[in-house]
Amino acid sequence: MEVRYTPDHIDYKYKTTGELRKSFLIDNLFTPSKIEMVYTDVDRAIVGSAVPLDQMLKLESSKKEMASDYFAERREIGIINIGAEGKVILDGKEFSMEYKDCLYVGRGTKDIQFFSKIPDQPAKFYFVSYPSHSEYNTHHIKFIDTEPAKLGTIKESNKRIIYKYIHANGIKSSQLVMGLTELDEGSIWNTMPAHTHQRRTEIYMYFNLPDDSMVIHLMGEPEETRHIIVRNQGVVISPSWSIHSAAGTQNYTFIWAMGGENQAFDDMDVVPMKALK
Repeated sequence: MEVRYTPDHIDYKYKTTGELRKSFLIDNLFTPSKIEMVYTDVDRAIVGSAVPLDQMLKLESSKKEMASDYFAERREIGIINIGAEGKVILDGKEFSMEYKDCLYVGRGTKDIQFFSKIPDQPAKFYFVSYPSHSEYNTHHIKFIDTEPAKLGTIKESNKRIIYKYIHANGIKSSQLVMGLTELDEGSIWNTMPAHTHQRRTEIYMYFNLPDDSMVIHLMGEPEETRHIIVRNQGVVISPSWSIHSAAGTQNYTFIWAMGGENQAFDDMDVVPMKALK
């Protein structure tokens, strides 16, 4: 497991492009036949992926970083499949996972296994985990059963559909909030006007981008922004003091996950457009 220590709201201003990418960008997930994980000191989140082929992949604890007998001993996990059909087996119970289906794994789940239905058309399981101080029931939700919320306009280039999976009025959790947003064709902006979350952090994973496309992710304090170029299936870690907006060279989809003091979806400190620098 890779461990990341992120700069604070002062030090990030003096980082080079390479240093910013090394601190905030995760671009080495979704390796075939492997589980990849990054442990960040930002709210002690773990970001990972599992891409099983012909063999099962088992999610296990990293003793040094987690000091636990099994991964979810003191953690909860949100899993979304962005690949072909697969399944996750939790303590012997099987959950079929189609494209964009979500699975919440509650604290105390001991055995977590990932499978692909067809090895040469693998599932791609993306997961985010936060420490959990309470036990909530494991819950599986199909993408087709998720109620969409349509927002934005073509005029503002941000027409999009938001799908909420794990949140206060949906799948219950200790602190994890998770869902995905799809931008319509012709729209490129997300999370604009920008905002910050003093009470929680947020992690974005961008996907459905062709190899020759990119997303320009804006980060930093509102009055001193920086940017990170993100390719397909790249992840950006956003501390509580940082904005997290982006524009792409075409439309795209991104998974958002949050953890912290408050689970209210609209808990944010909006930044006026004129205040950005």
